[in-house]
Amino acid sequence: MSLFWRIFALNAVVLGTATALLLWAPVTVSVPVLLTEAIILVGGLVVMLVANAALLRLGLAPLGRLTKLMTTVDLLRPGQRLPASGGGEITEVIRTFNAMLERLEHERATSSARALLAQEAERRRIAQELHDEVGQSMTAILLELKRASDEAPPALREQLHEVQEITRESLDEVRRLARRLRPGVLDDLGLVSALTSLTEDFATHTGLQVTRRFDADLPVLEPGTELVLYRVAQESMTNVARHADATQVTVALRHTDDQVVLAVTDDGCGVEAPREGAGIRGMRERALLIGGSLDITPAPDTGTRVQLTAPVSRKQP
Repeated sequence: MSLFWRIFALNAVVLGTATALLLWAPVTVSVPVLLTEAIILVGGLVVMLVANAALLRLGLAPLGRLTKLMTTVDLLRPGQRLPASGGGEITEVIRTFNAMLERLEHERATSSARALLAQEAERRRIAQELHDEVGQSMTAILLELKRASDEAPPALREQLHEVQEITRESLDEVRRLARRLRPGVLDDLGLVSALTSLTEDFATHTGLQVTRRFDADLPVLEPGTELVLYRVAQESMTNVARHADATQVTVALRHTDDQVVLAVTDDGCGVEAPREGAGIRGMRERALLIGGSLDITPAPDTGTRVQLTAPVSRKQP
């Protein structure tokens, strides 16, 4: 039944009931109208309006739920669907909307995957250039400075040593940036070693106390899954350093039979409702690439917990 005929039928029921009551009820209308008769008529009108409103609300409830979902749907939280109920055109509208959501989620996931893959390729290229070009050039400068300081008179030697130290610190910073852009240890030694290196570097540069809790029997994961887990941990700790005003950070990695869970917990100021900035949305997009889910919640005592739950996709031997 179409929406038009559904509304028509609801109104017909209400008006037909009112007409039947007027025909068979022992009620007459005087001229002029008496007060009791006016009260009865006004009461009947109110009853009709209330009944009509209730029936319309019941009949159009699926459209109300659809409107609410339209205003709150987030493609980074896939799977939000409505049951196709209500009959007729309403059911068809809900089915069409669900199909549109599925198509948009698929297209968003595909485009995000392409963008993130391009981003990782660019990171790899820049890290390689920093390591090969800038790093080698600065290493050559260090060697030349050392040779010059060895041959320089004592008065100039101290200044050349200072320049050497500045250059060496700059070289260390370039190498650190290259590791952040593309951690070679992740490709060479795996996720646990990469997270260990990341947390040690984070503790050194921020002064925060970092605790690691890694399961001993973690499975060997697909490279894409390892990269997403690493990037989420990296972004989470960066957010802690920038916004949390924390003193301690705990990075935990555990797994069940079919899931691997990464949790980054701090003891900072905590969050009521985290603002979905570019960093958080980027983490959500990465989680979707491996079929995972990202949750940001207040920690049990204080602070914030970022938790990524991903299905275990084991690397093929």
